[in-house]
Amino acid sequence: MVDQEQYVRYLDDSKVLAAIGAYVDAQAGLVTVRLPRAVAEAAVDAWKRDELGDLDVETHQLVAVRNQAAELALIGLVISQSGRWEGENLVVGLDVASAGAALRAFQESSPRP
Repeated sequence: MVDQEQYVRYLDDSKVLAAIGAYVDAQAGLVTVRLPRAVAEAAVDAWKRDELGDLDVETHQLVAVRNQAAELALIGLVISQSGRWEGENLVVGLDVASAGAALRAFQESSPRP
């Protein structure tokens, strides 16, 4: 049986996390990142792609992968609007949420010792 009190605490925790997010949002500006050409172009391609059609019932893992693809597409939008090339690298300012999503995707895909 699920401990409902535990989930009440989790809900309270999520509210505290959101409160911290409000402070981060007020203090954080853009994170300037340098991306190699292939990665930057792949992000823009993700933005330009149309995904049409109905989705089947998704597992939690499939939803997470789709959400990561959406985050990539949004980064592609920012790149196409405000990225600038400096040699072989693209320089772009990402909001902290997009930068965090990319960092989480990296951390989740990297093996941990």
